[in-house]
Amino acid sequence: MKAIRIGICALVTIAVLAHGAVEPWSEAVLEAGAAVLLLVWAWRSSIGSEYKIVWNPLLWPLFGLWGVAALQLAVGITVYPFLTRMELLKYSALLALFFLCVQSYRTREHWHGFVWFLLVLGFGVSLFAILQHFTFNGKLYWVRELHYGGIPFGPYVNRNHFAGLMELLIPPGLAILILRAERRDQLPLVTLFTLLPIGALFLSASRGGIMSFLAEMGLLAILIILRRREKKELAAAALVVILAAVLVSWLGIGRALERFASYKSLEVSESRRVEMLHGTWRIFLDHPIAGTGLGTLQEVFPLYETIYDGLVVNHSHNDYAEALAEIGVIGGLCGLAFLVLLFWTGWKTLTVDREATNLAYHAGALVACFGLLVHATVDFNFHIPSNALIFLLQAALATSLTPSSLPERRR
Repeated sequence: MKAIRIGICALVTIAVLAHGAVEPWSEAVLEAGAAVLLLVWAWRSSIGSEYKIVWNPLLWPLFGLWGVAALQLAVGITVYPFLTRMELLKYSALLALFFLCVQSYRTREHWHGFVWFLLVLGFGVSLFAILQHFTFNGKLYWVRELHYGGIPFGPYVNRNHFAGLMELLIPPGLAILILRAERRDQLPLVTLFTLLPIGALFLSASRGGIMSFLAEMGLLAILIILRRREKKELAAAALVVILAAVLVSWLGIGRALERFASYKSLEVSESRRVEMLHGTWRIFLDHPIAGTGLGTLQEVFPLYETIYDGLVVNHSHNDYAEALAEIGVIGGLCGLAFLVLLFWTGWKTLTVDREATNLAYHAGALVACFGLLVHATVDFNFHIPSNALIFLLQAALATSLTPSSLPERRR
């Protein structure tokens, strides 16, 4: 299934570089790519007589969420069927890619390649983001006009979504460095591929992103203490933090904060965030069982808006509240089941063995998921297809039991 693995990584790269795959053309590329890979997998599986489907427990709630949205369309309880249909199509692509990831990444060698892909992607995007930051001419990639405004950083129109990407790409490198899970001669390269994204994250001056990263550091420290209890690893963590602080200072975080202060009028104010959260909660209270329909918040919210500032509210800047408003308690329970299974299965995976490489890969993936979940309380990163896709791939890694990490009795 090497072709499937290459295809998944290619789609991730395209989605990230295409501003997060938030435009119709890039969404279409992601959806078409997922469909093609699914057909390739089905064909390869049909000609392999001994092929067995691998089942990840996270597939249960993910299929449940798909079923809720499909039910909304089938019985006509969505307020805007077209938007729900488009959102369901996008979600179907993400679900298909998660399923394909589970089927095609089965060994530690497979995940090793995936982790290094994330490290290289994080380094490349961060390097571009820093260069664009210091040579910014008001255009994305120095050529594309920002017709609808925004505070861009890297390939993303919104710096907070770039920060969300970094939250997903930094933890694998941190875990490898702290646990020294690669060969000694590769650790300097891992250090470079980890520190530069940290510098880019702080340079983006995303408050939600920085706080989520600090939460990630805290969880990673807790996991290492609980599983390893070795002082030298905590010392390695402290060294990484010091090096990151030196890099951030050298890049000039103060100047970045001053620069972004001039964009304050473009950002959503705290009072506006509270008002949006309150309005979203009222939508949920009026449609508590099955919600208004997946992807329909922007159509329903004007009826609940109490402060109008001339801007259209596409998302509520809280993924949890928005999910409740759109898919109700039924969908919310599926989401809760996903979170419980993610951390429960992720923790069980960490307890299987203490081999440094397995622990680093699984801990890094689980911490990455945790960081984006924290950021979801103040933003809408899960509505950025590239970030949502990488989150699901990290969730697959966090909950996977590779042959090298299975208990002896199950080999």
